Amino acid sequence: MSLDPNAALVLFSGGQDSATCLAWALSRFSRVETLGFDYGQRHVVELAVRPSLLADLARQFPAWSAKLGKDHMIDLSVLGQISDTALTKDAEIAMQENGLPNTFVPGRNLLFFTFAAAIAYRRGIKHIVTGVCETDYSGYPDCRDDTVKALQAAINLGMESRFVLHTPLMWIDKAATWALARELGGETLVELIRVGSHSCYQGTRETLHDWGYGCGACPACELRAQGWEKFRAA
Repeated sequence: MSLDPNAALVLFSGGQDSATCLAWALSRFSRVETLGFDYGQRHVVELAVRPSLLADLARQFPAWSAKLGKDHMIDLSVLGQISDTALTKDAEIAMQENGLPNTFVPGRNLLFFTFAAAIAYRRGIKHIVTGVCETDYSGYPDCRDDTVKALQAAINLGMESRFVLHTPLMWIDKAATWALARELGGETLVELIRVGSHSCYQGTRETLHDWGYGCGACPACELRAQGWEKFRAA
């Protein structure tokens, strides 16, 4: 299988991080496809905003529009069926005895990368881009740099390929993520992501805060709000 070195597949959930990574990929590669997963997440509104976010990105950035390719959506509802987490059922978000929040969905990113590689293999795409990060994050072990490097090795061995897994946000905090968006697309992109994306674990989209839509109290909202405040104060 020949992989196009100028093509990228972006794991695009509809949230701030993945939207920033999509802009990052569009600034670097000539063909960019997107991939979303429906795994029974309670904040399914993130999937609902994906089409409009993609459409607005294409409309406001014509040069990127020409690079945008197929958008893929995979039904991974089986993951939600076997999971017992605050992201896949109506439960209060809390810390567990193992030190991880109960928003951690075991195996989620491992499956995401594997399915992404399968699609990239079929589409002849060399680069896979994701917004995982171990700077401002909830401690999820499948977001760590070591995990991504191990997965890249395993996937390349198992598929006899040379995919490259990119994590542009791995070593930066949320404030720097906002700054990266501004660097890539100016205030136009910052505003598009602020209003158009969704990262709230509760799936609340009734209130528009300075930093975007959300409940304002869940860990995802707190991280996004703190990052926004630090970004605007810089």
